[in-house]
Amino acid sequence: MAYGYSASTDRYLARLRRIEGQVRGLQRMVSENEYCIDIITQMSAVQSALNSVAIGLLEDHMNHCVVHAAKESDEAAHEKIEEATKAIARLIKS
Repeated sequence: MAYGYSASTDRYLARLRRIEGQVRGLQRMVSENEYCIDIITQMSAVQSALNSVAIGLLEDHMNHCVVHAAKESDEAAHEKIEEATKAIARLIKS
């Protein structure tokens, strides 16, 4: 089964690789004993980038998986909406 993000896989992978590089940069900053606030600033950038990927995935999920489920049945649509709502709640908590 193809998921909603399938058409954007390359874009998501590129973004995640950039985030991975940012995390390696954070590790370097800590190992080189850099200034605390500079490290925290970079952590904020990583969190923002991860949130951006998550929002994109949620949008793809809503536009593909939820729409597909809605065409299938009301029950399937409600299940996908509940699933998305729980995912959003987890994002908000973090």
